[in-house]
Amino acid sequence: RARPWTRASASYARAVRARSLSAEIRDTEDHLPELVLSADADALADLRDRALAPLRTLPAASARRLEETLRAWLLHQGRREEVAATLFIHPQTVRYRMAQLRELFPDLTSPHRVLELTLAVGLRTG
Repeated sequence: RARPWTRASASYARAVRARSLSAEIRDTEDHLPELVLSADADALADLRDRALAPLRTLPAASARRLEETLRAWLLHQGRREEVAATLFIHPQTVRYRMAQLRELFPDLTSPHRVLELTLAVGLRTG
């Protein structure tokens, strides 16, 4: 989107930051979430560490499986059939994993918690 010339330095700074994320980015407007989240990489790392801390109590392979299930569950807003199709698993497996996740994250119905977890698992850097 066109900006007034008085905002040229801000537009340039945004373009430089976008370029640092990926050389493939051509239009920053198409990558606003990534730009917002990359504005403070330390804060994003801290958010991920805090939000996903319960997964660190598990063996690495289990934690990875549950994180991938959580990501799909958030993406598909809890629709089990879609989560199962995305992960190439049986819907009953989704139910089992979600029971495990609800034990680890008892507040999965909290909008604030859902936002935190979505930010933590939704966008990957590097």
